[in-house]
Amino acid sequence: MHAFAQTHHPRPVSSPGIAPGRVPHGNAGTARELLARDGAVILTGHENTPDALVVAAAQVIGDRLRELYPPRVRTSHPGNPVHLHADSFDIIVDIGGVPHRRRHPDEDHVLIQCARPAPEGGDSFALDAYAFIDGLAATDPMLHTFLTDTDVDLYGAWADVRGLPAIPRIGRHVEFTRTGRRVVRRTDGAVPLHRDPDSDHVRAQLARLSEAVHDIEPSLPRFRLGEGDILVLDNFRCWHGRDGHTGERTVRVLTARSSDAG
Repeated sequence: MHAFAQTHHPRPVSSPGIAPGRVPHGNAGTARELLARDGAVILTGHENTPDALVVAAAQVIGDRLRELYPPRVRTSHPGNPVHLHADSFDIIVDIGGVPHRRRHPDEDHVLIQCARPAPEGGDSFALDAYAFIDGLAATDPMLHTFLTDTDVDLYGAWADVRGLPAIPRIGRHVEFTRTGRRVVRRTDGAVPLHRDPDSDHVRAQLARLSEAVHDIEPSLPRFRLGEGDILVLDNFRCWHGRDGHTGERTVRVLTARSSDAG
């Protein structure tokens, strides 16, 4: 049987939930197909090491890879649920008098390797934010208009984090890059612009977005990452989260930018 057929897991077009296909290590072509189709794919068979994330990024993104950002380790014990989000941050540090970018607002790929699964719980879930946003046009046009038309300070809630630029990062939740890629953001850092006369409306819509996101999470399909498994996400298109868990759980996270990021 063809490798693609072995790992193919179709999902209903009407559902924004994603159940990523699993692709064995070395089958980069199939991994790229699934990532392009679904916005997410799970790579299996990689060594459980930080180097594996770098190798996986090169395999899946290929010659479109432009920048990798420093990998980070996240350990929780036990862990509360992590709500749907897209990885996004804007931080620059000074090392020996030279500025170094540690994170980028337009990271268009995120790779998450399960270094240590939780003994119980900690299952992951993902959502096709394109489908979710498009659905809001019919079910909640006011929220859809807010997300597509309203500028916010994307990281204003984190203004006291050292390394964040002093200049506010202004943007919309839904935008397009200069190469034509749609970006759908989801971050807890968004706040109204300074002295925005519509601040109350912006806060209300941000709260409604959080409510809508939390409401849909229970209906999304769950999937479990085994030790060494790597979840690769189109960070412009997909939001991801995980359930709460008992015991200790550790993941490694690597974000990247490709030439598609504009």
